[in-house]
Amino acid sequence: MSNVVLYTKAYCPFCQRALALLDSKGVDYTNIDIGVHPERRDEMIDKANGGYTVPQIFINDEHIGGCDDMMAIEAQGLLDAKLNA
Repeated sequence: MSNVVLYTKAYCPFCQRALALLDSKGVDYTNIDIGVHPERRDEMIDKANGGYTVPQIFINDEHIGGCDDMMAIEAQGLLDAKLNA
C-alpha cells in the first residue's frame, strides 16, 4: 500500500468526503488535522506548492490536490493504481 497523508479540518465536508472514500477502500492513511495542529498549516502549504485549502492530499509524496481532484482520479479509474503503487 501507498503512503497516504491528508491535511484536513474536522468540520470540513470535503475532508470528510475524501476520508470516507479512502475508508471505503480500506486505505491506511495519516490524517493531520490542522484545526487541532495549526502549527502544521505552513508545512501543508509548502508541500502543496501554495495550496492553503483543505483537504490537501498526498499519495507517496505526490500532491494529488483536494477532494475534487481525488474524486476525478477515482472517476478516471486511476486512484486504485496510485494507492497500490
